[in-house]
Amino acid sequence: MPHYPQDGLHVIVGLGITGLSCARFLQKCGIPIAVTDSRENPPHYAEFQKAYPDVPVTFGKLDEALLSKAACIVISPGMSRQEPAIAKQVQRGIPVIGDIELFAHAVNVPVIAITGTNAKSTVTTLVGKMAEAAGYRVEAGGNLGIPALDLLENSLTNLFVLELSSFQLETTSSLKPAVATVLNITPDHMDRYDTVEDYTLAKHRVYQHCGIAICNRDDALTYTDQTEKIFFTLGTPLKNEFGLLVKDNVTYLAYGDRALMPVKDLPVIGKHYQANALAALAIGYAFGLAFEPMLKVLHAFNGLPHRCQFVRELNGVRWYNDSKGTNVGATQAAIEGLGSEIVGKLVLIAGGVGKNADFSSMKPMIEKYTRQVVLIGEAAKELSSVIDHAVPVSFALNMDEAVQQSQQTALPGDSVLLSPACASFDMFNNYEHRGQVFTEIVEAL
Repeated sequence: MPHYPQDGLHVIVGLGITGLSCARFLQKCGIPIAVTDSRENPPHYAEFQKAYPDVPVTFGKLDEALLSKAACIVISPGMSRQEPAIAKQVQRGIPVIGDIELFAHAVNVPVIAITGTNAKSTVTTLVGKMAEAAGYRVEAGGNLGIPALDLLENSLTNLFVLELSSFQLETTSSLKPAVATVLNITPDHMDRYDTVEDYTLAKHRVYQHCGIAICNRDDALTYTDQTEKIFFTLGTPLKNEFGLLVKDNVTYLAYGDRALMPVKDLPVIGKHYQANALAALAIGYAFGLAFEPMLKVLHAFNGLPHRCQFVRELNGVRWYNDSKGTNVGATQAAIEGLGSEIVGKLVLIAGGVGKNADFSSMKPMIEKYTRQVVLIGEAAKELSSVIDHAVPVSFALNMDEAVQQSQQTALPGDSVLLSPACASFDMFNNYEHRGQVFTEIVEAL
């Protein structure tokens, strides 16, 4: 880690899964650490205390006296640099970094870096599987699954595929990905960023120092000036682009004028998933993977849990769990992706914690593709006023009630889609818990 003092005290702020991984990494490097967390009882304290009983910790509020002694501050992604106690140290010139910056200084094999508002996890998983199929020893993680620093444990790895959030990228300046992408940008985390431009700038940090950039032709906010670029699009691809090609009334995933595989052979339906497949192909191609192993993976991949996951069909109605749709852009992609492919209409279950989101852009999609919207959680009233009689709306007190109402409304040929456009923590532990509850209720119908 040449840019940061390696002998002074590193104060870790936040003892979640990422903070714990930072502690493990720094202790292995022989760097002295201390920990502070604004929570009284951080989630990984018991595990931490068992491993490092002698490390000083202060909980309940951020310890400013401790922070002032730091040679370097390592903050968890959930903690903003604008937090007053942190901002004060930034003004003093103390380096404030995150786990990905530590990773960037330690890694010595190629990295593929993937960000975007939506589809990060799906594309990261696909690219990891494609590289594995092509013979690489791959570790995939970061914002998804295993923290990046814990991935370094395996010395045989010869490629890392990282999903990165805007929060992680804010404190990263030394990562040099072989291939990097911003898949898409729609407003999210507006409780953390003042403007969409601030959010976009954080995402674009992934392109700094990258070899080849993969950009979404259909989303100008993903474009970058600074590197060699390959585009993907849901339109007809130009030369050296990935897109959809129609030949003899069959639509293909294609590279330029080369048809690669019929879209109907993808196990996951929806335009949004076709975009994910094209993005993964573009990333793999830029990294040098052959088409054959990549297409093999696309033929076999059934999608991620809680991401437009097919649950069951009952009385001609198909049920989908898209609990990972925690923001407006994700839900719009799911509505259009499924709505444009099915015979009937959608019954949408939405609502939860709104995160200061602007829901108004959802109205045209809802009007076009849904039969009814069933609303739950804190944001239900706000969502209802945005929908404003474009389609019928009903309110449910819990997921059980939402599923019952959806079952009564849906007609044969319709699909019921749980895609909340909101966070889950008003009613559930996390989006996985929300998706599990939905799935269990649907399977019991």
